[in-house]
Amino acid sequence: MPTLNNLNDAQCRAAKPSEKARKLFDGGGLHLFISPTGAKTWRLAYRFEGKPKTMSFGPYPDVALAEARAKRDTAKAALRDGIDPMAMKRPTAQKSITLERANEEYWAGRKDISDNYRSNARRGIEMHLCPKLGNLPVRDIDRAQLLEALNAMDAAGRHVYVRKVRMWVGQVFDWAIEQGTAEINPASLIDARKAFGKSRVKSFAALEQRDMPDFLERLSLEDELSSVLACMLLAYTWTRTTELRFMQWEELEHGIWRVNAARMKSDHYHLVPLPHQAEAIIQKMHERSRGSEYVFPHETRLDRPMSENTILHLIYRIGYKGRMTGHGWRTVGSTWANENGYNPDAIERQLAHAPADKTRAVYNRAAYLPERKRLLQAWADWIDSCKPDSSLVQGG
Repeated sequence: MPTLNNLNDAQCRAAKPSEKARKLFDGGGLHLFISPTGAKTWRLAYRFEGKPKTMSFGPYPDVALAEARAKRDTAKAALRDGIDPMAMKRPTAQKSITLERANEEYWAGRKDISDNYRSNARRGIEMHLCPKLGNLPVRDIDRAQLLEALNAMDAAGRHVYVRKVRMWVGQVFDWAIEQGTAEINPASLIDARKAFGKSRVKSFAALEQRDMPDFLERLSLEDELSSVLACMLLAYTWTRTTELRFMQWEELEHGIWRVNAARMKSDHYHLVPLPHQAEAIIQKMHERSRGSEYVFPHETRLDRPMSENTILHLIYRIGYKGRMTGHGWRTVGSTWANENGYNPDAIERQLAHAPADKTRAVYNRAAYLPERKRLLQAWADWIDSCKPDSSLVQGG
């Protein structure tokens, strides 16, 4: 039989946050919810008329352990009498806020994340959930309503994106609970692993080394458009398209590009040595600079980076759709480097793949930098040897 009063105050005080939200159970459905940010809240999980529900008793330590237990006991007594304790908790003039407003307020307060991430999360909810649910009070949105809206995304084949939107809106509901404008997080009641479909994982299209001369010859017919220069800088540096699009002048110094941590999957800055060919491209972009903070600004808006699909559309236009992508340069480059006997650890670090040793990953961000400089310069020289104006084509 489940026991009650399993916690003590020392355990509650000492509980630390982790990467994912965690719960310390006291018994009878009462638990201390600990968010990744460190906020601690008393919650009670229960069922009423066969439906799972969660109500909040307030933040710890403002609400002490003994007070939370008393609230639990009161709620349990109401359940025995056939009364939903949530209805007892609601004041006659309860706070109300719509999902659209909650979405705006929550993400506006998230100063700990990048502008790009904040914008993507807010817009994801606006575009896919607010058309149906945006005008509803967050406290009135239940699991069935939220799932219906998410299922529309899943049915459209957006199996990966729907999981992100569910995660993002779940954070909004958690915030609303803390603000007293909601009692339950319906997103937490949806198991994305079971509710949504899955796409077959596809690798980014990439050419073989033997295809380089033909590809570069066709690319040379496009003159020195910004998209062409961006494509070649991807080739010379093995960086991801998003990292290059948001490249800023302040990140460049003495032959090194320090990619901002906010754009890296590992959440740590990445040092990219620049071969001579890459520095020449950057110099050309500097000569074209119109005062934008971005090395590759948008065609019509200097306050925005190059459009997301600019490089991909260039590759499509020259006849390589389905055969090559901007990301594909990473595959071509790493294959060439491995076949030419370069240190696998240096190759992986140049690709910004974090080592298995997480501590080492934090304190060794500049690892293999001299070797990576030699590697990228040799790679850039090989790329140039494949160009139509070169008298020698190496490798294959």
